[in-house]
Order: sequence, then structure tokens, then C-alpha cells
Amino acid sequence: MSFTIGFYCILQKYSRIRVFDIKIYKPLFPSFIMKCIILCAGFGTRLYPLTLDKPKALLEIGNKAMLDCIISKIEPIDEIKDVFIVSNDKFYMQFVWWLKNYAGKKNIEIINDGISTNETRLGGIGDLFLAIKGKNMDDDILVIAGDNLFEFELNAFIDFFNEKKGIAVALYDVKSLDEAKKFGVVALDSSFKIIDFEEKPESPKSALISTACYIFRKEDLQGIKDYMKTGNNKDGPGFLIKHFYPLKDVYGFVFSEPWFDIGSIEQYNAVREMYGRKDTG
Repeated sequence: MSFTIGFYCILQKYSRIRVFDIKIYKPLFPSFIMKCIILCAGFGTRLYPLTLDKPKALLEIGNKAMLDCIISKIEPIDEIKDVFIVSNDKFYMQFVWWLKNYAGKKNIEIINDGISTNETRLGGIGDLFLAIKGKNMDDDILVIAGDNLFEFELNAFIDFFNEKKGIAVALYDVKSLDEAKKFGVVALDSSFKIIDFEEKPESPKSALISTACYIFRKEDLQGIKDYMKTGNNKDGPGFLIKHFYPLKDVYGFVFSEPWFDIGSIEQYNAVREMYGRKDTG
């Protein structure tokens, strides 16, 4: 996109006036500010005993923690300066120590949600609300679960969000209806707008599932605050998608790069072995 500015310049040597046209180029999507929230306050009960004394996000995959894998995806994004990691009270100090060894360029803050047991957890939406309210956020926000391993580039996801100008969620085809039963299953129209969402359905209509990677506009933040006043499920942000899609435009960013849900020790060991081979060449 470009436009032309004309201006007059007096050249004293020749004592006459000439007109110059300068073409100014504007980026397709003007610069903006986005915050990032990484949800790491779960207790990882499905991975016991591995997560009895260590948070799931700090378990190693290959030669680095899962959280480091996520941060490495965020580092290249110039629009994101501030990253907030939400932890429970039990593992808070482990994240503080992790941060002491962080050598990247983002401003990272660890938020303690004050919860010490799985039975009293706030849930993913509760922790998201805690960060938004506690830090007085008024920007678009990228939300990622701390155990979400993915290979797609976040810049492509953000470009999609800017193009669609609505809530965006990253979607992946798991290729199996049985596997899809474990997740939120999505249907899209031709514009990639979500027209149906079912959380862990008994009979999935497709294998296209919602991953724990979302972008909300700043004008959607009040809707998240309002959701907290309802009696609806606060466990995972996927319930926000189920709540929002009939009310406003929610779009699905479909990616084909590898994605992993670490939901069991067997899955964790398989992914760790896979990334280990990748790191050693």
C-alpha cells in the first residue's frame, strides 16, 4: 500500500521551483502492541509422578524445557514486548529460578495465582482473567498453554488474526475421530469462521480440533471479564471459544506443522525421544 506526497523545493542555484513526488510505503498491517500470556498454573496430574515436584511446562523436551520451546516461538515477534507466565503457588519459585536463567529480549513476569492444590485451582480461564485484571491489560493478547508444543510460526498466526479482525484460535487436524474426542472439535465456513464448536464430543463431526493457542482483541477482554461472572466452566480457554462463537466473529487458523498434546507419560516420553533425535541431528 502506498500514497504520494507532493512538495515544493526552491533551488537557489537555478532560482526556480521544482516539484518532487515522494512515494511513502505503509505496511499492510500497521505496527501494534500485543501482550502474551502463557498459562502454566496447572498441576499436571495426568503426568504423575513426573509432575509431583516439577511443573509440566518445565519438563524437558530434547535439551530444553517445554516453556523454552514456546518462548523461542515468541522471541521473533516484534509486536510482543511483555510476556506474563501464570503459575500456581506450589511451583512459583521454580518459574522464578527459570526466569533467572532467561537470556532473551522479552520482558517476562511470573504471576503467582496463589493456589497450592489441584482441587482449588482457578482453571485456565480463571488464571487468564487474573492476569488481565491484575496487570490492567488493554491490548490484544496472545494466549498459549504452557504444555502446548507446536511447530507453526506465530507470525503467520498473528497475520491471520490481523487479516480477519476477530478472535483467532489455532486449529489442527488430528486425522482421527477417536482422537478428536479428547479435544474441542471445530467446524468452519469458507471464510474460516467458526460455525460450530463442541468440547470433547462423544461423536465428533470432524477431526479438526482447537489447540491451546488463541488471540483475543482488546475489545474482547471485557467479554472475558463478563464470562467470569457466569456459572460456566472456567477450566480451559476453549470454553471461551464455545461461548464467543455464536456472539461474535471467531476464526480458525488451520496449520499442518507438527503439534503435540502432552497428556500422558507415554506421550511425553514419545515426544521427548522425537525431539531428542531432532536435537542430535
